[in-house]
Order: sequence, then structure tokens, then C-alpha cells
Amino acid sequence: MEKEGTSIGRRVVLVHWKNKANGTFEVFSNLKIFCAHYPGYSYHTLSNYLSKRKMPFENEEVHVERKRIIDAGSPGFKLIPVVRKGMLHEVDEEGEDVQYWQSKPPRERIAAVTFMVSQCLTKGQRMDKSILKKRRLKRI
Repeated sequence: MEKEGTSIGRRVVLVHWKNKANGTFEVFSNLKIFCAHYPGYSYHTLSNYLSKRKMPFENEEVHVERKRIIDAGSPGFKLIPVVRKGMLHEVDEEGEDVQYWQSKPPRERIAAVTFMVSQCLTKGQRMDKSILKKRRLKRI
């Protein structure tokens, strides 16, 4: 959407929680959804702050502001690769992978494995299950 002299793109509502650990924040697509999730906040009050005064709403527990979304089509947009550096002998990717997947529920793990297998098979091909071993999982 373009207005005369200004560039107004898609915006989101960014909510910084002051009382929660590690600088917790939430992103909402609009103010009404935020107010529906947190009925203690008045839509009209927040709308007045964020729309007319063009300033963030802030109290002792929250800081609410609107932020414009920058997408790949925006002028000046540049992809910045995220790289984790470390000594090769110190990096334990396998352990991190195991820890990551153990933190996920079984249904999500099964869905991921099914997706990976489906990527390897051609249309109509079935997986050869003759080389698989079935084991019972230990109950903890």
C-alpha cells in the first residue's frame, strides 16, 4: 500500500514483556488479536497510543509497539547469513541434534522422519522395509 509521500507496508504488533524471563516478546498480526489474548488491555487505549500519537504504549509490565515488516522485496533489503563459528573438534552437532529431537514430541519426530523418507522416494515407490529392525521402546 502506498500513500502520497509515505511508504506504509504490513505491520505487526510487537509486545515486550518486562516481568518475564530473558526479555520475552510476542508478535501479533494486529491489535485486536493481542487484546483478545489479553483481555486486561483495552483495544481503544492501545489504538490511541499506537495510531494517533504514533508512540508505543508502556506500563510496568509491558511495552507495546507497531513495527513495519521488512520483506525481501523492500528496497535496501539484504540477506545476512547466520553462521556459528567454533573449533571443529569442539563442535558436537550430533549431540545437539539428539538433544533437539528429544525435546520434540514423538508425533513431531515421526512426522519429520516420514517427510525425509518421502523426499527420497519417487512417485509410487514404496519404502523397502525388509532391512529395518523393530525394537520396543523402553518406558521411562
